[in-house]
Formats: sequence, structure tokens, C-alpha cells
Amino acid sequence: MIYLDHSATTPVDPRVTEAMLPWFTTHFGNPSSIHEVGRTARVAVDEARQEIAHAIGAHPAELIFTSGGTESNNAVIHGAIVRSQIAHSVYCGATEHHAVLDPVHWMMGQGAQAGILPVTESGELVWDEVALHNAPDTLLSVMHVNNETGCIHNIAKVRQHAPDAIIHTDAVQSLGKLPIAMAELGADFASFSAHKINGPKGIGALFIRKGIDFKAYQQGGGQERNRRSGTEAVALIVGFSHAVRYAMNEFEQRTRKLRELNSHLRDLISAVIPQARINSGSAGAPHIVNISFPEMDTTHGESLIQMMDIHGIAVSSGSACVSGSQQPSHVLLAMGRSRNEASATVRFSLSHLTTIRELDDAVAILNRVIRDMCANT
Repeated sequence: MIYLDHSATTPVDPRVTEAMLPWFTTHFGNPSSIHEVGRTARVAVDEARQEIAHAIGAHPAELIFTSGGTESNNAVIHGAIVRSQIAHSVYCGATEHHAVLDPVHWMMGQGAQAGILPVTESGELVWDEVALHNAPDTLLSVMHVNNETGCIHNIAKVRQHAPDAIIHTDAVQSLGKLPIAMAELGADFASFSAHKINGPKGIGALFIRKGIDFKAYQQGGGQERNRRSGTEAVALIVGFSHAVRYAMNEFEQRTRKLRELNSHLRDLISAVIPQARINSGSAGAPHIVNISFPEMDTTHGESLIQMMDIHGIAVSSGSACVSGSQQPSHVLLAMGRSRNEASATVRFSLSHLTTIRELDDAVAILNRVIRDMCANT
């Protein structure tokens, strides 16, 4: 199997697994317990929080642990409007992950002031539309890197166009791939996840800028500075911090390789499958290349991914969260692509573990699959 779906999830780094193991067995304490076993666990959680916060240029007190990106995104949207009432309206980009789009649509269904911001053909925000929603009681949710196309949204520019708004960014796909410094980014909230950077599933983090009166959305024991009750998953938190450590220590090496892989894949697709349309801009995130096929009809989308799987190539058509829905990509539709293009799509998402040989084999097989499918239409 050639695995080229690293935006969906990544294999856990063996070094991360090794670091986690003692916290399942020897050091199994509850971080809220005051005895030695509990205090040992508390120190591990505090040290992990410090390491992750340092990696993104934040203060440890600005970071709470969650179960992942989806929970963090929902916590911000529901927490800011319903619980904390620091915002009375919410808007997000049309190409957001469903973990943002769905709660915004839910807010719209509840009669809240909410809406969707349009994007350009390249997937970038329409800045005049952003500026229309500059208000201190408005929450703007704009992802840092799009999970389907790799389009990078300039969050600092969002802040320039909406200096008074409350800004949240889903940074799940940018952690470990792009430099992140919260002071320069300008966001008030940011969501992160461990399993996109070779860490464990089920653990993520939410950055909440100091001074924001964000109230608990999950109540009970008062953990995470009274903002997310529930016993901390110590082993997962330790694993998260180690995954961040390796991603930061190896950042230059990993991103250099990703850029080389990205460039090679683009050239290869253009040479071998010239009819393909590359939906990912060359200035986008280095680990994502999204291509579509205008000549294929909407019924081919899911079959295309299945046929690649049969030939031993693991790719996707977009977010794993909506895989199997047989619906065209909402991201590509928002970018003005036809329903055919938005349906017959392959997303290659790469890793520092990916090889040139794997890309060569995958594109050769993709070309053969497309020819066979079109010949049988």
C-alpha cells in the first residue's frame, strides 16, 4: 500500500509511541489527584502544555487540551456565542472544514446572525466581504490551511481587514507545515490536532488569547482552567508534545522535502495526465496537491478513489469526515468548479515519509485508472 492521505491522518511516530507507553502503565495517575502519583501526572501535563505553547509562540495559560480539531472548532463557535456571549454573530469562509461549517449552519438554523463568506477561484477570501463584518461582537472563523486544496489564508490580513472582530483559525493542517507565531498571526482562537503531525488520535488543543472571557463549554471538574472539564488524557497529551517537538526540531528538513515532493508531483501530473486540472496553487501548503478531471462525470468520483485503493494507492477526494457521501466537494464548488470537477477529484496529501518512487507509481496507476474508466463510459 502506498499511503498518500496524510491530511486525513498520519502514522504515529515510533518515538512518540515510546514516550507515551509509561503513562499508560507506570505513571497512570489522575492529574487532579494530590498524591505523588497524581502530581507526577500533573507535571507531565504542565510540561507538555509549555512545550506546545512555546512551539506556537503562546503562553501556556492560553492553551487548553481538547479531543482534537473538531471539538476545538465547535467549542469556539458554540462557546463564544452561546456560553460566553462575547460574540453575537458568526461568519466563516465557504471552504471551511465541516467542523466549522456545520456549527455555523446550525447557528443560522437557530435564527442567529450568521453567514458564509465567498472565496475566489483560487480559494482565497474576498477581502471586501471580510471588511463588511468588522465588529467587536462578530466572530470570524477562517482556516489557516485548507484541508482539501492547501490554500493558505493570510490570517494576519484578516485581522487587518477586520481589526475589531474576534478571529478564530482552524490551524490543524498548518501545524508542523508552516511557521506559526500567534502574536504575528493575530488570531484570538486557534485549533490544533496531534494526529496530523504523527501524534496520537483523540488529542488536540485550543489556543485562547489571554484576556478573552471564554467560559466553560464542558462543565464538571473544573479542569483546564475551568474551560474544559474532564480528566486529562495524560498519555495522549505527552504524545502530542513529543509529536510537536519532533515536528519543530525537524521543521526545515521536513518542509524542504515536502516542497521537493510537491514540485515533482505537479510536474509529473502535467506531463502524464495533461487533461487534469490542478486545484492547488503553487504558493499553497507544501503537503497538499488537489487535482480534478473535467472530462469525467459526477458518478466517477467515488469509483476513482475505490479503484486507486484496489491498486494499492490510498488517496482521498477531500476530507475524510465526509468520505463516502458521494457529494461533490463543497470546497471546489465554492471555488467555481463544475460539479464534474468537484466530484472527480483526487487529493494527494504528502508527508516527509513519502518518496519520489511512491509518487511515480501513484501517478502511473492514476493515469491507467482514468483511461480505463473513461473507456468504459
